[in-house]
Amino acid sequence: MNECPCGSGNAYESCCEPYITGKEPAPTAEALMRSRYSAFVVKNVDYLGDTLAPESKHDYDENQVKTWAETSTWLGLEIVSTSKGLADDETGEVEFIAKFRQSGAIHTHHEASRFEKRDGNWLYLEGDIVPPMPIKKDKKVGRNEPCPCGSGKKYKKCCG
Repeated sequence: MNECPCGSGNAYESCCEPYITGKEPAPTAEALMRSRYSAFVVKNVDYLGDTLAPESKHDYDENQVKTWAETSTWLGLEIVSTSKGLADDETGEVEFIAKFRQSGAIHTHHEASRFEKRDGNWLYLEGDIVPPMPIKKDKKVGRNEPCPCGSGKKYKKCCG
């Protein structure tokens, strides 16, 4: 079994390949998202352009996308969440994380994407990059402050 790059655990031939080759339309927004990731892996740039909504093609650079696909080693796709986007819906959202290696460094592409079904076909509208969560640093306890354990002693004489 040739496992599908999208991470579904299914064979590529029965998962994303029918969508990428045009034999079947993707039935859900998530299926379209997974197949678009797989298209990067198999370097089918035409599919990526074909599954864009017409109003989203204004900033689509086929050569740039082809270069990205060809110079990257695709490491995996994680679907974080989906909202709507089922077979009976007209709109859907899919948040995903795609990992890839490029120029020796591992990168993460975290995006919240929006999709719309038109004439029975799901199309990618746009996506927003999800910023990384900020690292929260807890305030350090001063040596002469009360110990956070609740003993009533100074930190330096207790847990410090």
